Amino acid sequence: MATATGTMRDYTLYSRELQEEIGLLVYLPSDFSPLHKYSLLIAQDGKDYFMYGKIKTVIETLMDEGTIDRTIVVGIPYRNVSDRYEKYHPAGRKNEAYIRFLAHELAPFLDRELPTYQMGKGRALIGDSLGGTVSLLAGLLYPHTFGKIAMQSPYIDDSVLERIRAFRAPSLLSLYHSVGAEETAVKTTDGHVRDFITPNRAARDLLIEKRFPYTYHEFAGGHVWTYWQPDVPRAVSAILSL
Repeated sequence: MATATGTMRDYTLYSRELQEEIGLLVYLPSDFSPLHKYSLLIAQDGKDYFMYGKIKTVIETLMDEGTIDRTIVVGIPYRNVSDRYEKYHPAGRKNEAYIRFLAHELAPFLDRELPTYQMGKGRALIGDSLGGTVSLLAGLLYPHTFGKIAMQSPYIDDSVLERIRAFRAPSLLSLYHSVGAEETAVKTTDGHVRDFITPNRAARDLLIEKRFPYTYHEFAGGHVWTYWQPDVPRAVSAILSL
């Protein structure tokens, strides 16, 4: 049986925090009706999750199975590699402004434009690599706005570990966290080769210690979509399951 398909819409909003226009890719599922309320799944690396993550098929399949509630997917594309680094990396020049954009501009905009639940547990963030990092940081700063976070192979450094350590209300955030066992020498956009698995395991241990509602999965593979794509259904199910 073929998977039903919904509708793609393009939106644009001007961000005062970032001083630029932000384009959005919005997927309204096949059962969409303005008479119903929908959860939001907001994806960093928005085009990648639609192209490589097959997020439309994942959402439709999981809804059809009754695994997740009605869900709208919002993809936020990045302009280029440099733009992505500045917004997603904890040390990026636009990182703090981007996180404020997510909480103070994007979330209210989506609540105005779409039939959403308008609460933290009704909004989930997902991202791969640095996209996972910025999703986690946004959740730690604004848990009442984004109550569910899925991070696939996030970049973790001491500053991220410290923010996890300092967070005082772990019950507010539901987390899914995956990383590849072969992510021992990942070439990053700044030209360095970094070990991802060790700091991710350190984050795992800390998240468990602090008793976050938390699912961790270590897959056999590396830092590429070849391994992230099969993990997407698991990630979405973990944070959006009924």
